[in-house]
Amino acid sequence: MLRLDRILANARVGSRSEVKKLVKAGRVTVNGEVAKTSDIRIDENTAHIEVDGQKVIYEKYVYYMLNKPAGYICATEGKVPIVLDLIAEDYKGMFPCGRLDKDTTGLLLITNDGPLAHELLSPKKHVEKEYIVGFDTPLTEEDIAKIEAGITFDGVSYKPAKYKKISEYSCSLTIREGRYHEIKFIFKSLGNKVTSLKRIRMKNLVLDPSLKEGEYRPLRAEELADLKAIDR
Repeated sequence: MLRLDRILANARVGSRSEVKKLVKAGRVTVNGEVAKTSDIRIDENTAHIEVDGQKVIYEKYVYYMLNKPAGYICATEGKVPIVLDLIAEDYKGMFPCGRLDKDTTGLLLITNDGPLAHELLSPKKHVEKEYIVGFDTPLTEEDIAKIEAGITFDGVSYKPAKYKKISEYSCSLTIREGRYHEIKFIFKSLGNKVTSLKRIRMKNLVLDPSLKEGEYRPLRAEELADLKAIDR
């Protein structure tokens, strides 16, 4: 037995607050009767739920796109601010898919789908992750060549990255490993320093430009389908 608002949110009808508004407006029915409150518990496997006359199918997993602000760590618990503090929904088992440093901003997938997270994060899958990088010193042609060829720093080898210039002090960098502090160490090996780092894409999931830092929304059906279409 699950709460109606959780079932609707899992089905990507809307966020918890949006679902409550739908119920309050009388637009949700359960087994043919208008739902009076969003916190009623029903059998998610047998109940017939409709929103504006359209049948809703319960889904086990949830998927949220978060625009992570600086100052939050990618963890499920801790005394310092964690990214889950930004998620109003209280589903058990949710976690950030991958880690962004405390000072790194941008795209973060919040889910409870362990198998999908494994597919996205496994080093063997080489899933692309694109970042906007700000740095101290303009890059030389030699620096760019090293980035695109692959760099070894402090005994660790980093695979070739895709570079695209934005300005003298910023670029787009696409990596396929996601090692600890990878981009920071790449620039450190060049005698440079990263001043800002923002992830804008994971595979083909692109950060929604309408999301302000700290805001999130459920993934759209087509976004989720694209994420799950990973080469195996």
